[in-house]
Amino acid sequence: MRTETCCFTGHRELPVWGRKELAAKLEKTIIGLIDRGIRFYGAGGARGWDTLAAQTVLRLKGRFPHIKLILVFPCRTQTRGWPAADVQEYERIKALADKVVYTSQEYTKGCMHKRNRHLVDNSSVCVCYLNRESGGTAYTVDYAEKRGLEVINLAT
Repeated sequence: MRTETCCFTGHRELPVWGRKELAAKLEKTIIGLIDRGIRFYGAGGARGWDTLAAQTVLRLKGRFPHIKLILVFPCRTQTRGWPAADVQEYERIKALADKVVYTSQEYTKGCMHKRNRHLVDNSSVCVCYLNRESGGTAYTVDYAEKRGLEVINLAT
């Protein structure tokens, strides 16, 4: 299953000015992966890139009903402190996902890294939005590269 799985990682803040172009680039990338036999798509449920990726996979399920969205959440309280509109979209996506996994029940200092490693460890491709050399996304992309995943960075 790992050879048929793609994970997503990216920043929570996406450029407002190029969001439509980025969404189109993401959709084209996912369609290319579908054509290569990638059926499972793992997203971490965070705001920003994770949400855009999950929304795109859900939209593409209409054309490609065999693909599956797998949400891998760091803990059950991930949305604590989020704006109401973001929580509502999170719940909508969760309700439409094919599978939901929690890597921890409660928030801990390392639960985000644990979630990110789970996504990478179960994938062969990582589609990311990385435009900084530090932070959780940079850590996850570095980990994916060390694990031998094909990394596709849509920020470049």
